[in-house]
Amino acid sequence: MLIFLYKAIHHGTCCSTSTIRAPQNLYTVRTHITLLLSSFRYISSTSNQHSFTVSYLINTCGFFPEAALSASKRVNFETPYKADSVIGFFKNHGFSQSQISNIIRKRPAVLLSDPQNILLPKLEFFQSKGFTTSDIATVLSRNPWILERSLKNQIIPSFVFLKNLLGTNENTVTAIKRYSAILIVKLDTFVVPNVNLLRENGVPESNICALIKKTPIAIMTDSIRFKEIVEEVKEMGFNPLRLSFIQAIFAMRGMNKSTWERKVSAYKRWGLSEEEILVAFGRCPHCIMASEDKIMRVMEFFINKMGLEPSLIVKCPGLLTYSLEKRLIPRASVIQVLQSEGLIKKDFYLPRVFGCPEELFLQKFVMPYEKEASELLQLYKRKLNFPE
Repeated sequence: MLIFLYKAIHHGTCCSTSTIRAPQNLYTVRTHITLLLSSFRYISSTSNQHSFTVSYLINTCGFFPEAALSASKRVNFETPYKADSVIGFFKNHGFSQSQISNIIRKRPAVLLSDPQNILLPKLEFFQSKGFTTSDIATVLSRNPWILERSLKNQIIPSFVFLKNLLGTNENTVTAIKRYSAILIVKLDTFVVPNVNLLRENGVPESNICALIKKTPIAIMTDSIRFKEIVEEVKEMGFNPLRLSFIQAIFAMRGMNKSTWERKVSAYKRWGLSEEEILVAFGRCPHCIMASEDKIMRVMEFFINKMGLEPSLIVKCPGLLTYSLEKRLIPRASVIQVLQSEGLIKKDFYLPRVFGCPEELFLQKFVMPYEKEASELLQLYKRKLNFPE
């Protein structure tokens, strides 16, 4: 509407009768006039009510005009004092400009918060539990809804519940940093039933803690769906006493039947049977979490370019968890050079090469051969896109 009015005025269609064609009837004239007047009233009303807020969001918070106008429908103020105090508070507590903007974009109403009585106690609580200044800024910029929740009735009870499960403040902080929404959900609805179900199935407390600490989102699955997943994992033969049972639950959590079938089909294209795929999944549940595209690219690399047998993936399914570009291809290139120079055997066991830590790989396969293969390190750096 604004664009229409601008064009009309700019081109004289609202002011010059010589450029307006006579409408066919009186009704059309009245309709045009009514729409035009109502548009001006809307623009004037919006401008009067929200112009300061919109201007503040654009100039102080870095909003685009459209985002500022949208946010002004949820928060409105006529003076900058309260909003300035909130922004100053965040800056004084180590938040970057981009983090502050993220908070305000997601929850514009935070600009009307009381820094000392509402915001500060929450930051102090997190600090007292072992969160660093950087941790706090990161968590709250990703999930500013935490700032709206009651410290006494929501945040503290949730933290205490998690600590009782995980044992230490350090473990609890780690879990919250990985998925902070666990602080503000209804634990009795989304967490407690799933924890109890795992206990009923004999899953050791240490494995439950491992799941929550590493992937807290997994335990927040709808309880009906979570029960279905547990039954599916048991039917596959996973032992609830082993850590792989928990890992399989996490892998299955984000997958429906059709997704599972597509990924199984991707492995089958390379000659693996369904039984072999289940064996691989049992050894490393994360291998089924790879995208179909990655499954195809990694299998193509091992079988067509490296000349390996598909059965290698059954024996070492963890290979699918590594980056093709950052680990598998660069290390394979080094091994191929060493083999071509006769410096290592042709039948060298590759999974060991791909699985070892970076520092150990350099010590064993790059540094000892600097004289014999002088360009080896440069080759490896180029493959990793490192500066030489």
